[in-house]
Amino acid sequence: MVKNNQVIRFGVVGVLNTLIDFGGLFILQSFGLPVGVANILSTTVAFVFSFFANKKYTFQSSGAHVMREIILFVVVTLFGLWVLQTIIIQLTLPILSIITSRADTGLFFAKLLATCVSLVWNYLLYSRLVFKKH
Repeated sequence: MVKNNQVIRFGVVGVLNTLIDFGGLFILQSFGLPVGVANILSTTVAFVFSFFANKKYTFQSSGAHVMREIILFVVVTLFGLWVLQTIIIQLTLPILSIITSRADTGLFFAKLLATCVSLVWNYLLYSRLVFKKH
């Protein structure tokens, strides 16, 4: 059973993490980096923040299995960020850019969709695998 306060804490961490990620993506792209590279860099910074915030604040992990948590967190998060998000952005960006008539607005909505998918992915796997109470 999912605790409501855990979901709320996950949401708070997620909002902060998303602000770090989105801000980094658009700042890096404004410096001329390709979208894929900018996305990987912005998600990496958000990733480090996310591990510590989710471990201590969201799931209140005691740290008894830190190395296991780090390895699983890396695998789960990087797959969600670098594989799922990149695929979703690449698949939806051309369509969304046409619909919105602007590449930057299309990127925003493509990233938003990709973030939603990885949010669900992350919560399910963090709660059931990474920070699972033993």
